[in-house]
Order: sequence, then C-alpha cells, then structure tokens
Amino acid sequence: MDVVERAYRQRTVASAQHSNWATNFMPAGETRAAGYHRPYPLAIAHGAGAHLTDVDGNDFWDLSGNYTSLVHGHAHPLIVEAATKAIRGGTGWPACNRDQAHLAELLVNRVTSVEQVRFTNSGSEAAMLAMNMARVVTGRPKILMARFGYHGSHEVFEHGSFGGQMSTPMSDHPYLFEYNNPADVEQLLADHGDHIAAVFLEPVMGSAGIVTATQEFMTRVQAAARKNGSLFVIDEVITFRLDEHGAQSKYDIDPDLTLFAKTIGGGFPVGAVGGKHVHMAVLDPRSPRIFHSGTFNGNPVSMAAGRVSVEHLTDWRIAAMARLAERLESNLLDSAARHQVPFSVRRNGSLMNIYFTADLPAANLARADGSTMSLAHLSGLNHGLYFASRGMLVLSTVMTEDDIANISERFDAVMADVAHHLETTTA
Repeated sequence: MDVVERAYRQRTVASAQHSNWATNFMPAGETRAAGYHRPYPLAIAHGAGAHLTDVDGNDFWDLSGNYTSLVHGHAHPLIVEAATKAIRGGTGWPACNRDQAHLAELLVNRVTSVEQVRFTNSGSEAAMLAMNMARVVTGRPKILMARFGYHGSHEVFEHGSFGGQMSTPMSDHPYLFEYNNPADVEQLLADHGDHIAAVFLEPVMGSAGIVTATQEFMTRVQAAARKNGSLFVIDEVITFRLDEHGAQSKYDIDPDLTLFAKTIGGGFPVGAVGGKHVHMAVLDPRSPRIFHSGTFNGNPVSMAAGRVSVEHLTDWRIAAMARLAERLESNLLDSAARHQVPFSVRRNGSLMNIYFTADLPAANLARADGSTMSLAHLSGLNHGLYFASRGMLVLSTVMTEDDIANISERFDAVMADVAHHLETTTA
C-alpha cells in the first residue's frame, strides 16, 4: 500500500467505518458521484467558515465550497440568521413568499439579460426546464452543447459532459461542438439548424477544468444561434461568482435564457432560469404552454438564505477572492518548480484547476495525470486540504492572506509527496 494511502487510512478510521456502513444502503456509500473517491470518501461532521471537520476530528481548509456553491463559506452568520428566521416561520407552503420575489428582483437587477425568473431546486432542474422551454418556443427537438460541458445530470446533457462517450439507451443525443471553436458551432448550425432548439454554453467550463471561453467564441456563437433562430442559453451556475452581473457581462453578450444555481441558494438547494419576457411567458400559468411546478420551488428557506448570499456577493468581495486565488496560483507554481514536479494551472477569478503535467489537457476527462492527481488528492487530505479529486480549487469570501499562506505551506508538503511518488514510480 502506498505510504500516502496508508497515512490516509490511519487518519480516517471513523470515515472508513462510516463508508462500510453506508455502503449497505447507498451505492458505494454515497449519494452523488462527485463526492466519491478511493479508497473511500470522508464523512464530514461539520463546517465553519473556511473549514471542514470530519468524523475523526481532522480539520481541513475547504477548497471545494461544496463544488463552488458556498461562496461565503460554511455557516455564515448572516445566512444562518436568515435561514433560521425562515425555518421558524414555516419551511414551505403552497403560495408565494416575499424572499422569493426579493431574490428574483436581485437577479433581474443584476443581470441585464434577465427580465424574469423561475426558480427550481437545482442547476440540473434549471437546465432541464430551459431545454423544455427552448423546444416549446422553437418547435425543434435538439440541443447543441460543448463537448465536456456540464449542464447537470439529465441524460441528454450527461452525454455531452462525458465527451459523447456516455453509454445510454436513449436516442436523444445532443449535437456536440468543440469549445472555443466558433467555426465548429457555425457548421453544426448550418448542417442541423432546423432541428436545434437551443445552444447551451458555459462562459467557463467548470467540470472540464476551468476552461475559459474566448471573446471571439462567445460573440460568434451568440450570433450564429440568433441567425439560426435557436435560443442562446448561458449557464452561470458556476460563473455567477466571477462578476456581480454574471460572467456574461464580461463578454458583453445578451443570452435568451440564463441558468443559475449554487451561490444563489446560500448553501441550500436551488436553481433558476432567467430570461426575456417573451420566452418566460411560456411558463405563465394564466396562459401556459409548459406546466412547470414543484413542491419545493422557491422554498422560503432557500430563498431567504439565497437573498443574503447574493446581496453579499459584491464586486469588491469577488475581486478580493480573485486576488487571493492569484496569490495561491503563484505559490503553487513556485512550489512545484522547487520540487521539480511537472505542474500547470487553469484559473479564472476564484476558480482554478491543477494538473501534474507541463501542458494543459483539453478537459479533465482527457488528462494524462490521473494516478498522480489521485495521490495528490489523498496527500492533500492528509495535510488538511479538502479539494475536488480532479483538482478543482475554489476560494470563498471568508478567506484571508494569512489563510492563503497557510494553505500554500500545506500544498508544499503535497508537492513533496508527489515528487517522491514520481521518483519511485519512474525509477
């Protein structure tokens, strides 16, 4: 057994016991694929600020933020206060609540392209709703999305997320284009445009490894979608943390529909579709073309917490996170160089993805450093760093310069473990 894995097992005995127990009732003891890693995932006891604590009592710097959703860290006092007040008033009813309208108003006022909002319970649900809306508006059946893009867990989108290699019995595959290749999008629309209801696009492909769109790409894709009569759908589920007005404002684009989730829920389940009046009208129950409902849509607890989260996601906090991420990126590159470890980083604002190769892959699924990344992930956990097993690192507004210095020291120990691993495996 590798020394890093042995250390992990010694530190996480209670997590191992939890995993063995939970596996009796859930596949691999988990309820979402992204949370699993070998030899077994941690069981977390609680989180506070920028820290997580597992059931063994180990403390970790949280560099995941529940996969980007906890932009203000864990149990932020103002969010806890708002959610607690909402809970005491009742956790749900079959009617509107004021925070629902307030959060919708916040999104409309911040994002220029958004004139109205409809809430769901997750980003996946928001993407499914947007796909249905596009089909109804255009009368066309298909969607166009990026290879390795991610728009949730619906089987249509998952086919694209896995680069077209997802093996499912369904026949409703999306058309796939190469990210940052506008000519590919234009050609697919020219060839199949009569069938394409919508073009879905992330300004930054998060799950693929923080792959950022070029300005030319975004501009030409929008123009091609408009020319074809397809709806242009921008996925801001991850990227809304990059700008107070959404990443779309950086590109000066005007999508027909926008997807939101994660940060707009303050740590509670949430999703939303925002868009133009003309397209959102298909959801109007006074003259519906789509019957969209859901027991927990616009849940008062999620809405109250989300309202505070969005109110506090200001440009200066966003800029501060980006500065800290830039410092961390520089420290990691210096550490890798000292330890003579092949290393590269993709970063956009407070989001980054690390690779133990000199050259950046097209996407995480195409990376060549899988075994090294797995070892680095376990090493990170051993040194008190919690980040995604594929190398995504995410900062939060509660982090400071001193925190980044401490995190960087711990990453230096990870680099030493990786250097030792590479020496022993190539000897």
